[in-house]
Amino acid sequence: MNNLPSPPPSDPTRTHDASMPSESAPTATSPTSTGRRSRTIALYVVPGILALLLLGQWWHTQRAIHDLREDMALRLKSGESMATENRVSLKSAQEAVKDLQAKVSVLEGKQTESQSQQLALEQMYQELSRNRDDWALAEIEQVLSTAGQQLQLAGNVQGAVIALQNADSRLSRSDKPQFIVIRRAIAKDLERLKALPVVDLAGIALRLDSVIGQVDAMPLLSDERPALPATQPKPSRRAQHGAEKQGAASDWLASVEEKWQSWTTEMWNEVRQLVRVRDVTTPDALLLTPSQSYYARENLKLRLLNARLALLTRNESAFRSDLLAAHDAIGKYFDTRARQTQTVQALLRQVQASNLSIEMPTLAESLNAVRNYKAKP
Repeated sequence: MNNLPSPPPSDPTRTHDASMPSESAPTATSPTSTGRRSRTIALYVVPGILALLLLGQWWHTQRAIHDLREDMALRLKSGESMATENRVSLKSAQEAVKDLQAKVSVLEGKQTESQSQQLALEQMYQELSRNRDDWALAEIEQVLSTAGQQLQLAGNVQGAVIALQNADSRLSRSDKPQFIVIRRAIAKDLERLKALPVVDLAGIALRLDSVIGQVDAMPLLSDERPALPATQPKPSRRAQHGAEKQGAASDWLASVEEKWQSWTTEMWNEVRQLVRVRDVTTPDALLLTPSQSYYARENLKLRLLNARLALLTRNESAFRSDLLAAHDAIGKYFDTRARQTQTVQALLRQVQASNLSIEMPTLAESLNAVRNYKAKP
């Protein structure tokens, strides 16, 4: 069988039958070649896809491992920082505990000291409570003495009333009948103080403040200026247009008459302003320089401020003299025809009409009652 001759290689040009068409040969061999080609492609493509899948899986695993390592490193780092902070906090807490222990020991010592002081104070209070009436009377005497001085020096009626009411309220808390005499004297002094006429010092002081505020607005005699002459009204355009419609002769005569009348009126006003007669009692007031005018206003303000101070201290003589001097200065240097000046003069007259001469009572009866009680054995 091995010696059999092998068939000769087929010639592609001779395998086709002459009776068959030339196009039938490729259709007979195409399924076989297509299957072989597809199997070859599958043998190369499938391992490639598997290799790519394995490569992707490997890369994903490496990435996850890398992220896990970074996360673990961060966690370890944060854990170390937290451990460090815990150690620092523990150390500070230990130091704070030591400080608190030292403070507690100090407080215990102070508590012991305060307890001893409290015992001493209780003993002192028991000793002082025996003479509390003497202490209360001493305080009442001091308060009444101070209120009497303010009443005589500054006329502080309200302060004296409050002092008497407080003294009576303090004595009313005691049950001793011996205090009735003192309370009766205090009641009499209260009745005398409440019967006094009310002087509105605050209202008078406000009027003086209003006058002081209006001094700068009052015109001086030296500030007066001559009045400007009144100008004649010019004819309107409508009148001029109507006049243009009239004849030339009447227009010329009207214009000449108008010019003559305006010129004579202006000349008469100028002549009237050349001479002006006014009766002034103090001619020097008309010749004040700007600096002298400033000092005249400031001197008036100082007079009014002195009057206000004398009012608050109930110095009636100084109050009257300063108001009189201020009134004279206004009549001498200021224009009394101006409305501001007349308003200021009216306010000053209201202030001058106020009565400050009130005789203040003393608190001698209440003070004598307290001192007599203390002097008893």
